[in-house]
Amino acid sequence: MKSLLLLVLISVCWADHNSDNYTLDHDRVIHIQAENGPRLLVEAEQAKVFSHRGGNVTLPCKFYRDPTAFGSGIHKIRIKWTKLTSDYLKEVDVFVSMGYHKKTYGSYQGRVFLKGDNDNDASLVITDLTLEDYGRYKCEVIEGLEDDTAVVALDLQGVVFPYFPRLGRYNLNFHEAQQVCLDQDAVIASFDQLYDAWRSGLDWCNAGWLSDGSVQYPITKPREPCGGQNTVPGVRNYGFWDKDKSRYDVFCFTSNFNGRFYYLIHPTKLTYDEAVQACLNDGAQIAKVGQIFAAWKLLGYDRCDAGWLADGSVRYPISRPRRRCSPTEAAVRFVGFPDKKHKLYGVYCFRAYN
Repeated sequence: MKSLLLLVLISVCWADHNSDNYTLDHDRVIHIQAENGPRLLVEAEQAKVFSHRGGNVTLPCKFYRDPTAFGSGIHKIRIKWTKLTSDYLKEVDVFVSMGYHKKTYGSYQGRVFLKGDNDNDASLVITDLTLEDYGRYKCEVIEGLEDDTAVVALDLQGVVFPYFPRLGRYNLNFHEAQQVCLDQDAVIASFDQLYDAWRSGLDWCNAGWLSDGSVQYPITKPREPCGGQNTVPGVRNYGFWDKDKSRYDVFCFTSNFNGRFYYLIHPTKLTYDEAVQACLNDGAQIAKVGQIFAAWKLLGYDRCDAGWLADGSVRYPISRPRRRCSPTEAAVRFVGFPDKKHKLYGVYCFRAYN
């Protein structure tokens, strides 16, 4: 009987001891979570904002802080905006603010400032948008040892177009591809921009570089020479290739321009050099490929006259398909890269507004 009583006492003591341990551990976890809960919260009211080249935009960002969490000490709030890149380890500094101290970086100098509608507003205003401003931006707010972030995407209205030089298809490494887009009043397109263009009907069977260094091409009408007739429509991905040695075409992106694009009325057809001079005589310059695509896509420009462009190509924009003028689709029609000295065409000019 004594043995049975001793066993019962031991069991009760063991249960009480472990019950106390469990309660202490459980309380301790709750206590730690309460201490380390969010004292600073950063939010973007919109995940994506839209604008166009030359426009102004506000990247929304607000922060909410627990005033009791920082005690009576004075903590300066630091607001930092950076632009994210395809390399997730690298960010481009845009703007930093701490109290009265503010600093703007690189091409953003003179174009960005905090909106500052209230004490909790960290929204960034970017003016006179450029093609390079497209992308994802991170808003970071720091107070003492606390910090939080939010990401906002800036999308631009525009048009994606495939491009290859006079030498023919698959002649550009990545760096040359970047440059030819710049030469045509454009930038190398991102995957998202190409994907949106594909959803809008872009179909092109030549693979081209994108801004992340990948090589892809959009197919809306599957066919044998373009991945196979029995494949599904989509953006075909060749993967990532050597940026110096591999050679492909390129997909460029451009947006609204501040100027006038037009076909020059001239009494005669012109060689390339004559076309360049004719635009100069009219107070303009010979137009670039990006400008003819922007005029066609964004302004509905339509002209059934082939004309020289700055890169030596001959093209014409058709917004209203008709017989003898792109009868099956709206498109910028490509005639080719004719002999500059002997072939005669009209010319498209561009006059920038001051």
